[in-house]
Amino acid sequence: MMWDFLEGERVILASGSPRRRELLEKVGLRFTVKPIVIDETVDTQLSLEDAVMELSRRKAEAARVGETEGWITAADTIIALDGEAIGKPENREDAVRILRKLSGRQHKVITGFTIMHIPLNRTVSGCQITSVKFYPLSDEEIELYIATGEPMDKAGAYGAQGCGSLLIERIEGCFFNVVGLPLAELRRTWTIFIREINNG
Repeated sequence: MMWDFLEGERVILASGSPRRRELLEKVGLRFTVKPIVIDETVDTQLSLEDAVMELSRRKAEAARVGETEGWITAADTIIALDGEAIGKPENREDAVRILRKLSGRQHKVITGFTIMHIPLNRTVSGCQITSVKFYPLSDEEIELYIATGEPMDKAGAYGAQGCGSLLIERIEGCFFNVVGLPLAELRRTWTIFIREINNG
């Protein structure tokens, strides 16, 4: 198994995201879900990469409350266009505005993640960036996509794993990062972290 290094260990996913849960289930990681709500206000002086790692650390720290054994992993994803973060649409009109902004342009999907070893209270964080280029979108295409209901709970107002895939011309980097979790980078970081802990 790809996760043998966690055999017998309790793993907590500090996220309510169904997409992150599905991704980890598909690659065979056994875990329990602990949805976490945090204050997502961050220092505006931080880079977007540092901001998502900071938010993932906060989620892991919040999930640690009441826990004594095992591991926690948490993540946070943002969409960035011209260095500006784009979050989830507030309403239908906001989704239209966001998709018009992304139309025909390349943007970045930035995911920060944190892994915490609960007994030692030690953490490691990482970040992955993927570039996504949209086709030029007509108003009709935008309306049709919004009618699916898919954009409303997603950063950037689209989901690459669903109908949003029909808007994408190309992806450079990790596809799973666009969905919400850079699986290979997460696993590699975890194995290195465990080695460091075992070596003292």
